[in-house]
Amino acid sequence: MVGLVVVCHSRPLARAAVAFASEMAQGEPVRIEVAAGLDDTTFGTDAVAISEAVTAADSGDGVVVLMDLGSALLSAELALEMIDDDQRERVVLTAAPLVEGLVAATVAAATGADRAEVAAEAAAGLLGKQTHLGDQTAAAEHQPTVTAEVETTVTVTNPHGLHARPAARLVTEVRAFDARVEVRNATTNSAWVPASSLTRVATLGLLKDHDLGVRASGPQAQAVLDRVTALAAEAFGETEAEPEPEAAGNHAASPGIGIGPALRVHSAELEIPDVPSRGAQEEQHRLDEALAEARREIGRLSGPIFEAHLMLLEDDDLLTDARARIARGEAAPPAWQEAAARVATEFDALTDPYLRGRAADVRAVAQQVLRALLGVRAPTPTGEGVLIAADLTPAEVVALDPSRIAGVALADGSATSHAAILLRTRGIPAVVGAGPQLLDVPAGTTVALDGSTGAIEIDPGREVLEEFRARADSQRERRTEALSKATERAVTKAGVTIEVGANIGSVAEARAANENGADLAGLVRTEFLFLDRDSAPDVDEQVAVYRGIAEALGGRRITLRTLDAGSDKPLPYLPPPAEANPFLGVRGLRQSLAHPAMFAEQLLAIVRVARETPVSIMFPMVTTVDELKAARRMLDEAMAAEGKPKDLQVGMMVEVPAAALRASTFTPYVDFFSVGTNDLTQYTLASERGNAALAYLSSGLDPAVAQLIDEVCRAAGDKILVAVCGEVAADETAVPRLISAGVRELSVAPPSVPLVKQAVRAV
Repeated sequence: MVGLVVVCHSRPLARAAVAFASEMAQGEPVRIEVAAGLDDTTFGTDAVAISEAVTAADSGDGVVVLMDLGSALLSAELALEMIDDDQRERVVLTAAPLVEGLVAATVAAATGADRAEVAAEAAAGLLGKQTHLGDQTAAAEHQPTVTAEVETTVTVTNPHGLHARPAARLVTEVRAFDARVEVRNATTNSAWVPASSLTRVATLGLLKDHDLGVRASGPQAQAVLDRVTALAAEAFGETEAEPEPEAAGNHAASPGIGIGPALRVHSAELEIPDVPSRGAQEEQHRLDEALAEARREIGRLSGPIFEAHLMLLEDDDLLTDARARIARGEAAPPAWQEAAARVATEFDALTDPYLRGRAADVRAVAQQVLRALLGVRAPTPTGEGVLIAADLTPAEVVALDPSRIAGVALADGSATSHAAILLRTRGIPAVVGAGPQLLDVPAGTTVALDGSTGAIEIDPGREVLEEFRARADSQRERRTEALSKATERAVTKAGVTIEVGANIGSVAEARAANENGADLAGLVRTEFLFLDRDSAPDVDEQVAVYRGIAEALGGRRITLRTLDAGSDKPLPYLPPPAEANPFLGVRGLRQSLAHPAMFAEQLLAIVRVARETPVSIMFPMVTTVDELKAARRMLDEAMAAEGKPKDLQVGMMVEVPAAALRASTFTPYVDFFSVGTNDLTQYTLASERGNAALAYLSSGLDPAVAQLIDEVCRAAGDKILVAVCGEVAADETAVPRLISAGVRELSVAPPSVPLVKQAVRAV
């Protein structure tokens, strides 16, 4: 894939342009390097930095360089003299406008265009504005050769017709062609509508066996008709009827039985303030920012329904309407609300109940954008029962009341997501990855779920309901027995003592760990102190909380993991860099080392508490010995400032396969290893932990992950403790395998401690 380099006098400007352009790429992530400014505040360009950026961006397919003005061009030309001849031949300097050109180039590169095509697209970046503002001479230079209009008709075979999800597939495919495409419902003789608009396509009322008329003009007119014909033959990607919720690929996420009426988050109508427009340009900027925020929220989900939601945020018809209202003097919130309401009303008017129900998709997306525009948090559920939702953020899980929420069923998500981890920590039964049809279950319908097996029953009969209740009674009895022995040590039948600790993220969870008999806090997620706020906590605040956790555990050892932020846990006051894959980016210890002042304060707080109570400190996401040594140097500085604690143990998390394979190189610098099987599994199996479609890869102890744990235990020998703090530690079937490998500490969610201790005693 062609790489891009942005040369600009201002580093913040370049980063903003890259972030904006990256939002537009719908294909593969594009490698974009920034060579801008002399630092974050000093204007200028540096030929050496540009040459390094070119080298970093070049994967073999070449690089297109975009520049702003003045010396940027001279610096770029000088940079080319610093690189090898072979590489220089693959570099194109373009006179394209920086922002518009970068957007066009990013989209082209994402679709696999070669460097000449990417450069040409970048150079044509101003075409849209030139055409709109009447600069016909400039625009005409870029006009494609137009072919005659062609037309065809295909039959819709989808069981529910061309509803939002297959319609989204059609729109996505059509947009990839250089052609003007329109469609209509030939069976009802509807009007022609643009195929680039999801809302216009979905409101045609195309049912099963209806004929879809398609006409196109432009250079790729015939090619796009051929593609639509092929799409129709494969039911627009929907080759089989979608499964009912109980038959979907459900995944057990948090043990326990949940029974109750379906509970939905109550989205009260947002109140739109009656304030005048701040000007069309500013109001459009507000809407663009809100759309981008909604894209980020939806983008972390997976599945066809969420792809359809993303398409709604790009819908030509909807966006054109909202922009026209803004141009006429409306403020962004009412303009967006009215445009979305018009589209939803068009769905409401359809005769088919399934298609009519898609109005809910439009209103859901509209609410997300409105909340972003108004700065309003997502609503929380009211009432008691089983909560049904698309997915939950960690913050939304924390807001749930376990006394009212009998269980949680999610259409998306995975058992190793942070939301699922928090549900286990809070003792709320949960099933995830149940599929989008779950969202069609009416509020108030009886739902029964088993968070241990992943079973969900919608509106179950009396016999099924009694079976679930009997299961709940059996689990309750088993847990009661385990609780009666929770404070006792966990010793195998061969006499091996295993420490069973708790993974916690607050003082309240530390109390729960104590009540469940935890031997220690095997993992304290200190990031809970840093998230959802405008600035980092100072040393005194951290000391107070760490001290409170130690007191809640009665002075038993607490293992404080240093800040593990980044990827799916961004910090608002430390905006992350533009990353194609944040899970492989600047996160964990990498982020802490990149922000040494904040890291130094956390280390000072940990050392101060370690002088009062037994503390272990462990560093997350360690990949190289140099990273660990850098962290230890900063820890030594903290101890020099505060005084060396008597009982401070230092360890590292093993989450990266490379760290597991070369564990022996870390042994001189640690007292213990703690294996984070959630991340170790996702990196070993190339399966993102939040992707519901890949949840089957992260269930249980994979043989490859088990082999990596064996490597760590062999490297540790008898002198270095090996712990497991990932979700596999709570899998009672995996406990014997972990113990036989040499693991001597297991850390799990507080409610799981008694049951894991029982599992150890059975080994």
